[in-house]
Formats: sequence, structure tokens, C-alpha cells
Amino acid sequence: MAFTYQSGEEIRKGDRVLLHGEPGEIQLVAERLTGDPELDWYVTECGGGVMVVEPKAFGRLFLTKIDEDLVFVSRAGDAAT
Repeated sequence: MAFTYQSGEEIRKGDRVLLHGEPGEIQLVAERLTGDPELDWYVTECGGGVMVVEPKAFGRLFLTKIDEDLVFVSRAGDAAT
């Protein structure tokens, strides 16, 4: 199961996003068991999700449901950032 933004883009580690209007970045995407203990814990215990780093208001926030409050801005490494 791939996590996607409301706009349809697949959520990837390093993506720059807005979370409730505040700039942030996707720190990890846990969508299936991988053998990585950190990612596998999120899949096993929470059913998967994405970790967003947003230092101003939330710090780190693990989302298991993606809604309109998480908005894709750009991919890591894109020249148009």
C-alpha cells in the first residue's frame, strides 16, 4: 500500500510538505515490512504511516491517515525548491 497526498503524488522520504500550513519534511514512510527494525515497528504497531518533521508547531508527527492537512510542496533534490 503506497501512501499518497490528496493531490495523488506518492509520499516519499525527503518530500517537502506543508502540515497545517507549516513547512515540514517527510522523515520516513512505513508502508510494509522491510527488515528495518524502525520501519517495521511502525508497520506492526500502527499499521504503517508517515513521519513528518515540522519543527515550529509539532516537532515530529506520525500520521496513519493522510488528509488535506498534509500538502505536497516538492521532492528532495528538485531544482525548483
